Amino acid sequence: MAKKPQSSIPLQKVESLIFALRGMKVILDSDLAGIYGTETKRLNEQVKRNSERFPADFCFKLTQEEWRNVESLRSQNATLKKGRGRHRKYFPYVFTEHGAIMAANVLKTKRAVQMSIFVVRAFVRLREIAFANRELAEKLKELEQKVGKHACVPKHLPSPKLYQIARHFGVQARQSDSGNCR
Repeated sequence: MAKKPQSSIPLQKVESLIFALRGMKVILDSDLAGIYGTETKRLNEQVKRNSERFPADFCFKLTQEEWRNVESLRSQNATLKKGRGRHRKYFPYVFTEHGAIMAANVLKTKRAVQMSIFVVRAFVRLREIAFANRELAEKLKELEQKVGKHACVPKHLPSPKLYQIARHFGVQARQSDSGNCR
């Protein structure tokens, strides 16, 4: 049986570094480099040297506006580090799930290969969560269409939260003492 790679970075931490951009789940070059135990500069050098392995659906550079949005989300309470060479001169790359795997392959370090497993698991878990949420939203929409815009929720139901949930999703539910909602 294959030995599980040991990680000093929990899966939830890796998941927290992944975000949605241009309709894809991506991770910043600096975060990926940190996970893989290398410098961002070295990761980006390898991407440039092996550009044929990184099509646009694997890796792309952020625009100024995208970088500003990502930066504001990530560092609301952070302070800038002082000193030369502490800030980016160029807009960062972001990597999709496939790009993160390819990056591990071009870096050719043992840690990068081991950690790529955790990165892939994080992407897969987020994809599963998104799929489950999409299924739930579709089922709620179907239920709303079946019940109609004005649903009736009898007060004697075991879950009083059902009324609150219906209101939350925009269904104008009314409660009835009798269970007969006419």
